[in-house]
Amino acid sequence: MNILKSRYKKSKILLFVVLILAAGWMLMPAFLRNALKYGLPGIDDYKIFDNRTVKAPQHPIPWANAKNYNTQQLPQALKDTLEHYKSVAYLVIQDDSVVFEKYWDNYGPSSYSNSFSAAKSIVSLLVGCAIDEGKIKSVDEPAWHYLPHLTTKLDKELTIKDLLTMSSGSNWDENYSRSMFSVTAKAYYGDNLAGLCENIHIVEQPGKYFSYKSGDTELLAFIVKAATKKTLSDYASEKLWQPMGAEHDALWALDKKNGDEKGYCCFFSNARDFARFGKLVLGNGSFNGRQVVSEKYIKDATSPASYLLESNDKPVDFYGYQWWIMKRGDRYYPYMRGFYGQYIIVVPEKNAIIVRLGHERSNYFISHHPSDAVTYLNEGMKLLK
Repeated sequence: MNILKSRYKKSKILLFVVLILAAGWMLMPAFLRNALKYGLPGIDDYKIFDNRTVKAPQHPIPWANAKNYNTQQLPQALKDTLEHYKSVAYLVIQDDSVVFEKYWDNYGPSSYSNSFSAAKSIVSLLVGCAIDEGKIKSVDEPAWHYLPHLTTKLDKELTIKDLLTMSSGSNWDENYSRSMFSVTAKAYYGDNLAGLCENIHIVEQPGKYFSYKSGDTELLAFIVKAATKKTLSDYASEKLWQPMGAEHDALWALDKKNGDEKGYCCFFSNARDFARFGKLVLGNGSFNGRQVVSEKYIKDATSPASYLLESNDKPVDFYGYQWWIMKRGDRYYPYMRGFYGQYIIVVPEKNAIIVRLGHERSNYFISHHPSDAVTYLNEGMKLLK
């Protein structure tokens, strides 16, 4: 009898603990539940998010293969770097033809992969499209025209250009060291991007200092939505994905079902279709004879915002309108960049594009650029004529 009573008591205690844990789990914020459930972000996270489709055209424009397609050996330094950082795709295109492509880890030409922050460059292009349409007056227009929560004196001084150049002076804390409790984690795993953005206010003079903040891009995404009265995905499909002849639908992750796009990240596509953004920049906004984004906007977006200062008071020579810019000698190379080494690099003097996708990137930086990105450019150019 005593044994039965003891077991019954233990069962009650166990049930109580389980109920407490279950209640705690249910009361936990959505972003924290998801962070605990899924762990670190990954390139396949379209599988865990709700997504909206960015539709490809009925008649895509496939890339041709070059005469020397995949006949060259990768330089050893390039091969080593690609393998060390767990690459899943490396693609080199010149004169609209694929010169070299290689895939790893069961990925291929049509495999989805997360863009991470390379999506910021796409949002910038959509801002350009909205300006071309007259939906947004100019980059100098105040952001509060589209974001009514911006009501303080400094809020009112914020322009769209300040957001494009990461010089908002906002209170968004782009701090990854706080892991699942950071505002960036809340944006990635949470279900209320609009609510997060309504808490963004300007606390320092905008338009003076460069400070990388994903919140700047998410505000731009909401500006595009407000100006065009369309979802980011629908507008991207209409203004970019279809005019650029994408071969596959893309996916843009949402904060919840039928919710808002994670504009600062999480555009899912493949190396060949990502390369189309590079071709658009090579053409100064023109794609196969069609002006998709104005030439002026593309040139401004891919030129350094040198009137800005870094925290050490040096002029910014590495960033434009949500586009990174590498310098090699006296030449500039605009590129899109994601957290795990998602790179779409434009090589103007060679009429070429280099795309790398993968699971990791270097933590060593050379003049604001991850060292592996520098390798992918420098060594990749050896494959070009």
